[in-house]
Amino acid sequence: MSGGNEAPLRLRAAAKINWSLEVLRKQPDGYHEVRTVLQTIALSDWLTLTPADSISLQITSEAFTGAARTLSKIPPESNLAYRAAELLRQASGMTGGVRIELEKRVPVAAGLGGGSSDAAAVLRGLRELWRLSIDAIDDDALAAVAADLGSDVPFFLRGGCALASGRGTELTPLPDSPRQRLVVAWPERDASGDKTARMYGAIRPGHFSDGTQTDHLVERITRAETVRDIDVVNVFERLLQEVDENAAQAFSAARAAGSPHLAGSGPAFFFLLSEDEPAAELIQQMQSLGLRAVETQTTGATGGAAEAQEETPWPR
Repeated sequence: MSGGNEAPLRLRAAAKINWSLEVLRKQPDGYHEVRTVLQTIALSDWLTLTPADSISLQITSEAFTGAARTLSKIPPESNLAYRAAELLRQASGMTGGVRIELEKRVPVAAGLGGGSSDAAAVLRGLRELWRLSIDAIDDDALAAVAADLGSDVPFFLRGGCALASGRGTELTPLPDSPRQRLVVAWPERDASGDKTARMYGAIRPGHFSDGTQTDHLVERITRAETVRDIDVVNVFERLLQEVDENAAQAFSAARAAGSPHLAGSGPAFFFLLSEDEPAAELIQQMQSLGLRAVETQTTGATGGAAEAQEETPWPR
């Protein structure tokens, strides 16, 4: 199969937070069973896909993320966006390629899912760019390719809000909850690439829960109620000191400014803002701690209103 649309595509690759993250047990195969509510936010990478004879990847970055410097040290073949293009080409029988221009704004290995979102955006975009028919790559086939890339990638094919169970790949879409404003903060230093594995490795039976808090949160979201600080739970907050002392110190210091919540396995974290609450003072407080911080908001599922939103303004 060959051919396709010659016009470049520009795509948003939204970051995510976890409204909840509970670990229920460790399974016999060594994987942990989780129950988590994922939510996309407007903090995003941006990708431009242009038809080409082969697959290539170019990474640039907003200076304040440091993400491009980190990723430039990694061979392109190890990047999830590049791998997504390769896997979809194999699955579809395409003979052409694509030039991927990836503008990194989401910090790397920070718990915000940037790499997984990049991969999902490439899969969505290439199905359009390469004009793959539904017979060649239907939604189930696209999800299968996504699952081969990582447990979070299938979620980002749709985005919005979803309950993830099992290994994190069993997805139940949830209604888009009312828009909520956030401040997201993260350390300037590069995070460790094996941080998530170390977090899971530190989990002990005393950290397991039954998923009840997540179930209650799902009920609130289903009733179109806003998420409150009291609703947010993340087991990794109890492990941060053990796994990443520097991140734990930043997270603890941030408590003086409000109620921070760890994003995924961190070290990024977020604060909930009320509709009229100013963000500038909180951002300044985070910057005084040596952290990067940006105001953002929750977004809906891909293809909805979130796609039409303007890009988040970035501090200079």
